[in-house]
This record gives sequence, structure tokens and C-alpha cells, in this order.
Amino acid sequence: MSDQDDPRPFPDPAQLPEVPPDTLGLDAEEMRRLGHKVVDMVVDRAMARGQEPAIRTGDAADLRDRLGGPLPEAPGDPDAALELMAEVALAHQQHGDHPRYFARVPGPAAFAAILGEWMGTGFNTICASWGGASGPATVELVALGWLSEMLGLPAGTEGVLLSGGSMGNLTGFAVARAEMGPGVAYLTDQTHASLPRNLRALGFAGDEIARLPADARWRMSAETLRAAISRDRAAGRRPMMVVATAGATNTGAVDPLPEIADICASEGLWLHVDGAYGAPAAITEEGRAALAGLDRADSLALDPHKWLFQPYDLGVCLVTRPGALERSFAIHPEYLRDVREGAGEVNFGDRSLELSRRSRALKLWMSLRTYGAARFRQAVRDGIACAETAEAMLRAAPETWEVVTPAQLGIVCFAGRGADAAAHEAAARALAESGYACVTTTSLGGRSVLRLCTINPLTTEDDLRGTLDRLAAALAAPPAG
Repeated sequence: MSDQDDPRPFPDPAQLPEVPPDTLGLDAEEMRRLGHKVVDMVVDRAMARGQEPAIRTGDAADLRDRLGGPLPEAPGDPDAALELMAEVALAHQQHGDHPRYFARVPGPAAFAAILGEWMGTGFNTICASWGGASGPATVELVALGWLSEMLGLPAGTEGVLLSGGSMGNLTGFAVARAEMGPGVAYLTDQTHASLPRNLRALGFAGDEIARLPADARWRMSAETLRAAISRDRAAGRRPMMVVATAGATNTGAVDPLPEIADICASEGLWLHVDGAYGAPAAITEEGRAALAGLDRADSLALDPHKWLFQPYDLGVCLVTRPGALERSFAIHPEYLRDVREGAGEVNFGDRSLELSRRSRALKLWMSLRTYGAARFRQAVRDGIACAETAEAMLRAAPETWEVVTPAQLGIVCFAGRGADAAAHEAAARALAESGYACVTTTSLGGRSVLRLCTINPLTTEDDLRGTLDRLAAALAAPPAG
């Protein structure tokens, strides 16, 4: 019987011969008991995540004292270690799945995705070559295909799963440079801070990174872009790539993708879109309209561990030019020949700088199989509507708040009437220290603002109202001391 005909993926443990104990193992019953304990701890925490602090930061010396100590030389108690991990290490962090964690971009992980992550870890899964991981590679190809279809990207789009937006964007930049050659990359002062760093790491010189001022809506200006390209050509520089943003971290703003795509087409430039958090909005009709032109990108980065509800970490680089990923990254050493026998099959180690890579696709595949795309669309719609609700609450109290940027793709920025940066920062800090909620401050055109990112499907109107009420009270309180 071939392995394809065998109905069992692995033998019945009762039929296995006795083997010597594993030096780094546990007996089967102990593994089951501890595994069940971990599941119980995770589920118990998930059911109570609205009651825990949205963020908790510990004292460095205290944490080191409680979690460290001398190197353990003899075996210890795994139950005690698990409890210490949960009660100390994992309690002192930001909880991005908390319904009132509005800072940065939350990561509310779906439980079915967690199951997929556990399976991959438990099976010690690798996804580098077809010969060594044909099953996981197929799961990744399927998940990438489903994701591309949901986003409305063209047929033939290829991709690779990575750790997050930083690596997704870096991978897209590397492909652009390999395909197009050296030249100038254009971005704005609202581009995520990791992207200029990526360009520098890839060897882009200072005059090859053109940082343009955003327009009054915090977007890339097509006119400013055209002028910069013309100016660089006149100075003897070679324009090569435009880096557009689909959902700016500060404001949720989307660059005018159709106009930018037209410029790239007429000028012969590569269009890369950073959609790390915002691109998943394109799975909805409302988001597709806001992100019109996304399908014209040559490369796109996004993070399913943000608005597609996956556990950390999971980023994606998608490239609409077939074969470009492999042309940029494929290697053919003699010691990998035996795992490359599948002619025409995909070796994911040839699609990025990662060769040893775990199977990040299992969680995305598992959650799409479990919930279906329609429930993902509804969850994204809820996040968009939640920010609009927050904006309405802010506008209903003009004596207290000023809306600085309207709700866009789940983000709204606002300011307290008469409040300066110090007041905003103190209010945000007091809110975080209370444990009730967490928001961030940022700066727009030199002005301090508060910011909400509302992409958690568990967030309610009461959560929003309670957060804004507490911020208002903190701003109204007299300064300490």
C-alpha cells in the first residue's frame, strides 16, 4: 500500500515496538496531561481577556529575578514552569486581542488559527523545499491563492509567507531591484519607518531614497511624485520604484493608487504597495472601493497577523509578475539536489531570504477552512464601522474633542481641546496604567494627536465610550505635582 492509500497519517501507538526513552522527551500520558493543561490555560485566558489589563509592563530587575536564576542543571517541574510562564512572562505584555487595545495595530488572533499554529509546531513542520515538505508547501500555495482571490489580485500572482510587514516589504523591494536594476525609490513622510530602513539595508544610497511630503490628507501627491521623477531624470538619476501606502499607520490614509499606477506605467517604474495592515480591507466591497488600484501593484506586502486575525507572526509578500520571486532568490547548491526532484513544483526556500522556515500557512489555511471567507469579510467590516462609531462619539462632544483625521480603514485621530503633547501623553499613559484600555499618541504635521485603531471584532460601543470618557477625565484632571 502506498502512503497515498494509507488512511492513517501515522501508526497506531499501541502497535509500535518498545523503544528506549527519549532523553528530551516525556511519557505519552504526561505529554497528554501537560498538553491538555496548556489548552485549558489558553482557553481560560481567551474567555477572560476583556478582564485582564490591556497592557502591562513590568520592572526589568523584578522580571529577571522571577523568570531567571541559575542555569537549571537538573530536571524541574513542568507544571510550575507553565504556571510561571503564564502568570509572569505572558502577563507582562501588550494584549493585542483585548477588546480595548487600540494602540498601534492590534492582533486579535482567531482560535482556529491558533489550532493550526499548534499543529505546525507539534509536528515540527518545515516548509523550505518541495521534496522535504510537499504537504505544507501545498497548504501555503492554497492559502496564498485564496488570499490573492479575496484581495482581487490578478491571476498568476505569486507569494511567500514571512514574519511580518518589515520582511514582506524588504522582500518586495529586493524583487523590484533584481527585476528593475538600481535606481531611486519614492515614498512619503507618512511611509512606515521600517521601509526606509529596508531600502538602506538593501544598499540604496541616500540619494536613491526620495522621501516626499504628504499632501493635506496625509497621502502621496501624484503631482509631487511626477515633479520628483522629472527632477531626478534631469539630474541624471534613474527612477526605479514607487512605494505607495494602503492604510498608513498614523491615519489609515490610502495613497491615490490609480494615479500612482498610471505614473508607474508611463514612466516604467515598479509599483510596490505597503498594505501591512490596510490591504485586508480589500476583501470587502467598502474596502475594495477605498483601495481601488491595489490590483495594479507589482508587489504588495500585508500582515495577516493584523487585520486577518492570525497569531503572530504572519506577513506576506505577493508579486504579480510570475517567476519574479524565484528569479530573485533561488539558489541551487549541490547539497539540496535530493529535495528538488519535483520538477516545476515550488520550493519556498527560493522565494525569500528564509531557507529554514516554518509552515506559517497552516494557521491561515485552518482559519479559512473553519470560518469561511464571508466571516472574515464581516469581521473587517466591523472594524471599519467601529472607527466610524468612535468618530461620531468624538464629534458629538465638540467641547471636549476635535477630530483631526476622519475614520479611515479602522483608524481615527483626534485631539483634546486645548491639550498639548504632554497632556495627551499623560492621558494615554494613565489609561494604560489603569489597565482598562491602551491608545497611542502620534504626531501629524508637528501636532500631537491621540489615535484609535479599532479592528478587533470583540470591541463594543461601550468599550469605545468608556475609553473616551476615561481619556477626557484624564485630560481634565489637574497636572500631578
